[in-house]
Amino acid sequence: MSTPVAIAFTPNYFVPAATMLKSMLDASDKAETFKIICLVTEDIPERMKEKLLGLGNGRLEFEYINLGGRLKDVYTDEKYTEAASFRLLMPDILPEYKSIVYIDCDIIVRQDIARLYKGLYLGDNYMAVVFEAPVEGQAQRFEALGCNPSEYFNSGFLVMNLEQMRQDNITEKLLDACRVDYLEFPDQDALNQVCKDRVLPMSPIYNGIRTFFLPQYKKAFLKQYPKRLWRDVQKSGTIHYTGGKPWNMFTVKFGKWWETYDSLPEDIKAEWTPDRHVHNIWKIYRIAPVRILVDTLLLIYRKLK
Repeated sequence: MSTPVAIAFTPNYFVPAATMLKSMLDASDKAETFKIICLVTEDIPERMKEKLLGLGNGRLEFEYINLGGRLKDVYTDEKYTEAASFRLLMPDILPEYKSIVYIDCDIIVRQDIARLYKGLYLGDNYMAVVFEAPVEGQAQRFEALGCNPSEYFNSGFLVMNLEQMRQDNITEKLLDACRVDYLEFPDQDALNQVCKDRVLPMSPIYNGIRTFFLPQYKKAFLKQYPKRLWRDVQKSGTIHYTGGKPWNMFTVKFGKWWETYDSLPEDIKAEWTPDRHVHNIWKIYRIAPVRILVDTLLLIYRKLK
């Protein structure tokens, strides 16, 4: 049975989406297949669809659902695309699915998602999530939303119980929660407000947000999770680029994204011209002695901050 995975992207995010899918394939058993439901704001050109099929070598099947304009009555922050909020609609637009994995496209997957999905029992929880470890100033914001600071989750990686969400009319409640303009992360904040107390916590290895990789935030992480999980996240945690994107700047786990990008088929890479300056940084950084020196200096710097 193929593992169902939903992603949301626009044509100009095609290469990051392909990079995420390539990492997901690399991290899973070679016998695993995936049904990819693509939630898009406009039709994806046929040539791009063909290239994604080639990426999977028979392991990926695709369905495209154009949701452009479906959220016109809902507040969306201009910092984010409309596609970022499409996950709120999934219980209603995917009635044939009982559950599904949702993954943001600014992620490098380093865990076997198919194994997780097939072994996870959601019960009557709305979704399985990774709790953030609140850093300075965040606890107050989470409390203001009506959420327990230690149970606020990041919405970039979810295993969603669509059947239970449909039964409880959660999509309508989520859209109502988004009809305000004071939410900093509209869809994520709404999910936390509406679904709190009905979520199943997962290990942080499945959604390593930026702060999980920075030494200056280790103390906050250890208030939320045991020390062994800090080591596991550093070694093999899925990387979610919640801050700067590695295709735009030198950032946390910069090399992991570019290594996966380099492994993409040439016809996919031809759809995009990397930022010349950032690409040049990667060409230098991937030289082993340079990378060791830079990573050591960055580690010292961050510990001193």
